[in-house]
Amino acid sequence: MRCRIAAIALLFLASCAGPREHAGVQAPLAALLPAELLLVGEQHDAPHHQRLEHELIDTLAARGLLAAVALEMADAGASTAHLPRSADEAAVKAALRWNDAAWPWLAYGPVVMAAVRAGVPVLGANLPRTRMREAMADATLDARLPPAALAAQQQAIRDGHCGLLPETQITPMARIQIARDIRMAHALERARLPGKTVVLVAGSGHVLRDRGVPVHLATGITARVLLLQAGGASGAVGNPAQADLVLPTPALPPTDYCAGLRKQFAPRPSPQ
Repeated sequence: MRCRIAAIALLFLASCAGPREHAGVQAPLAALLPAELLLVGEQHDAPHHQRLEHELIDTLAARGLLAAVALEMADAGASTAHLPRSADEAAVKAALRWNDAAWPWLAYGPVVMAAVRAGVPVLGANLPRTRMREAMADATLDARLPPAALAAQQQAIRDGHCGLLPETQITPMARIQIARDIRMAHALERARLPGKTVVLVAGSGHVLRDRGVPVHLATGITARVLLLQAGGASGAVGNPAQADLVLPTPALPPTDYCAGLRKQFAPRPSPQ
């Protein structure tokens, strides 16, 4: 079976880890490599996921296997490739045009800086916001997914907005998601180097095999999908067919993710 559901303790294989290698990522990497691309799907508010990504990047760099790190968290065209290893965080954030309000640097800075210190480029891979309106109106994007996958993508938009988004917005929002995945796929393809691995760090929905970045990669590219799943698997993200490896991580405190959206979509009182 292509996918292996992994319940791997963080200290597994600790005795085999080298001086700069991290026990938490040894078993996942052994199961996933070699690969031209390694797509890591995270839950953005799970600090453990960013720590594992940091360890993974450190380990690949120490082995001389890291070609580049591509990020959902920065727009395509942004890059640290021109910066020296010694660049400070301010220079790195400027090069990536980092939006700290959307993506807290406290969480992602260590991931980014691990690659910079290793002399490996960090690349923005996301669709720029200036292109989103164009994507919303582009009906050709609907055909980039098989009908069942398109329907699943649209349902994910409904679910992700807690059933509050007007139905007229579902198709345009799904098109943005598809356009983002296409842009990420192109960034990964351009960053490949022989014998090394490009790592993508993105939300779990972007790496799913049936509707995410893998759908848009050129035939013949060796890509592996690692899903980090806080508190165990659930829904489409927990479906073994969506990934090569699903790695459960500690559960997060219960959170009502819909509370803010309910306030946003609540009817405004009529002016008196």
